Amino acid sequence: MLASWYDAQGPAADVLHVGELPDPVPGPGEVRVRVTVSGVNPGDTKKRRGWLGSSMPFPRVVPHSDGAGVIDAVGAQADVHRVGQRVWVYGAQSYRPFGTAAQYTVVPDHQAAPLPDHLSDELGASLGIPGITAHRAVFADARPVDGRSTRSSWSPRRRRPLGRPARPPGRLQGSVIATVRRTADLDRVDLAAVSRAVASGYRPATLAAAMRSHRASGRRPDHRGIARLDNADLDNAVAANNAVIAAYATRSDRTEIPFWPLLFNNVTLRLLGSDDFPAEAKRQAARDLTSAAAVGALTVAVGDRHPLDDIAKAHDHVDAGGGHGRILLTIPRPS
Repeated sequence: MLASWYDAQGPAADVLHVGELPDPVPGPGEVRVRVTVSGVNPGDTKKRRGWLGSSMPFPRVVPHSDGAGVIDAVGAQADVHRVGQRVWVYGAQSYRPFGTAAQYTVVPDHQAAPLPDHLSDELGASLGIPGITAHRAVFADARPVDGRSTRSSWSPRRRRPLGRPARPPGRLQGSVIATVRRTADLDRVDLAAVSRAVASGYRPATLAAAMRSHRASGRRPDHRGIARLDNADLDNAVAANNAVIAAYATRSDRTEIPFWPLLFNNVTLRLLGSDDFPAEAKRQAARDLTSAAAVGALTVAVGDRHPLDDIAKAHDHVDAGGGHGRILLTIPRPS
C-alpha cells in the first residue's frame, strides 16, 4: 500500500516519508478500512515533532488518528457483514503505530463508525478528535447540562455546538452563548444552533456585559463547554459560582492560571486529553456525532486539502495554525 510514515521525530519535511508499505492485516475484533480521506490534527503533528519531550512510541509510525473510507476486510470475531460499509475512523493512531495516512488502516471494530451514505468522506474524516473532544467537554460531568447556561468558544473548524439525538439536533436544552474573537467570524456561526453569538476580542468585560444583556436575570454560565486554559481569566469573569471549565489546550507549553479568583468562584477545572477518554464515552460521542450529522445538525468547515504526497505541507499548515477549516489529506485509491 501507499503510505506516509516517520521513523524519527523532527520537522515534517525532514522525517515524513511517502512510499510503499505492506498492507496491514486485521486481527481479532478488528476491521481494515480502505482510507479515502485522512484528517490532520494538532495532536498528530505534535507527536511527529516530539512535543514536550515525547519519544517515538513505536519504531515506525504512520500518522493521523482520524479518517474515512470503506471497510474491505475484517478479522476473526468481527462482523463480516461490515465489509463494504462506509465508515469514519477515530483513534487509529492512539496507542497504535499505524494511522490513517495510508491507503489502508486497521482499527478495533468499534472505532470504525458507520457513515451514512449522504454524508461526505470529508465530514467523516473531520469528526474524530475535534468532535469527540467537544462532546466530552459538554457531557463529561455528572451534573446534567439540560437547563444550564453554557458559553462555548467557537472555532471555524466546528460550526455547531453538539447535542444528543434525542434533543433538537445541534442544540442543548439550555442557553448556549458562542463567542468568537473577531467580529468578522460572527457570520460563520450558525445562529440556529446557539442562543447568541458574541465577538468579545477575549475581553472579559465585553463578554460579561453581553451575557448580562442576553439574560435579564444576569445569571452567568454554570457550565463552560470548551476553552483554552490560558483564557481562564475570561472564563472566570463570566462563569457562575461552582461552574465547570473544560479545557482542551493552551497556547504555550506551560501556562499560568488565576488560582485565587478561580478558587473564590469554586470553579471546577476539567482537563481533556482525547487519547485517554473512557472507551464508552468515545463510543457514545461517535453515536451522537453521527446521528447529529445525519440530520444536518452538525456540519464541518473544510479548509485546505492536500494529496498524500504533500503530507509535510499539510503538517506545516496545521503547525502554523491551520486557518479556517479542517486540514485533510486525499488518499489515492489502490491500483
